[in-house]
Amino acid sequence: MWTLRRQAARVVLLDPSDRVLLLEASDPARPAKGPWWELPGGGVEGAEATATAAARELYEETGIDCVEMGPCVWRHHATFTFAGYHFDQHEHVHVARSDGGEYRPAGLEALEVMAFKGARWWPFDELAAHAAGGGRIIPPWLVDQLPAVLAASWPLALSVMPIDMGELGDIA
Repeated sequence: MWTLRRQAARVVLLDPSDRVLLLEASDPARPAKGPWWELPGGGVEGAEATATAAARELYEETGIDCVEMGPCVWRHHATFTFAGYHFDQHEHVHVARSDGGEYRPAGLEALEVMAFKGARWWPFDELAAHAAGGGRIIPPWLVDQLPAVLAASWPLALSVMPIDMGELGDIA
């Protein structure tokens, strides 16, 4: 099987109420895998900075463009098969703030059109309950790591070296 190896950027987008925006997705090639909720994001293009890629991907996937992009807080190595393609990517996860916004994708690729079912602003307690009840959240460490970000004063306390979350296998 062919493998797409790339750098990727994702964003934990928080609104003024500290709700996090997640996209509902499923694999169009394997619907039996069921749905999951994931952070917006995707591949870094050329020499693009990861913060720039995260903002671009956020806009393409959600239509939200007025954000205060913060630092890369986490990194991980993700491998997964999606829509018949095998991905091997090193992801940089940034934290950003916005005033909120409606889900109005501005530039989805064909596979994303088939995969994304919508978006939701999740209050942390509801997200944690969803995960505890067996709901799939990607990345799986988000619920454990998010409280530290919510407790930090924005953005100065987040200006640290990214935390390496290690290997994530078959996340989608």
